[in-house]
Amino acid sequence: MSHESPRRPPPEPLDHLAWLEAEAIQVLREVAGQCSNPALLFSGGKGSACFLRLAEKAFRPARFPFPLLHIDTGHNYPEVVAFRDRRAAELGERLVVRTVEDSIRRDRVVLSHPRESRNRHQSVTLLDAIAELGLDACIGGARRDEEKARAKERVFSFRDGFDRRA
Repeated sequence: MSHESPRRPPPEPLDHLAWLEAEAIQVLREVAGQCSNPALLFSGGKGSACFLRLAEKAFRPARFPFPLLHIDTGHNYPEVVAFRDRRAAELGERLVVRTVEDSIRRDRVVLSHPRESRNRHQSVTLLDAIAELGLDACIGGARRDEEKARAKERVFSFRDGFDRRA
């Protein structure tokens, strides 16, 4: 009589989407483990909602090892802001919001005219938030088809102190 344990069949190979999800979860855990003060960029939009769900899969049932950070242009739909606030509250996670409007009031951002898009000015507010909060990593995602500058980057976008690719 053999005392060998029964053989289990080999695990099913992951399909491409499941493999990408597993890789993203691993990257989130690595960033949390290697960085002393990261933040997850969360606007409530479709891309950041995906990253929020990945963070849930990576860290739940524990709390996230980082706050959620939104750099608000002031041009978001009220429903998106309500979703952002509701999801952060449902998860019990800390949400930090910094606004381009505050950057304008502090003369850190100067618009060429009142109706100018504030999107390109978000980087000033983000860099100020990074300095204020002492962040050493920001976790976020940009769809490659929407953000052409990121199409060449695989996972990380290392930046120097002047927000230039290092």
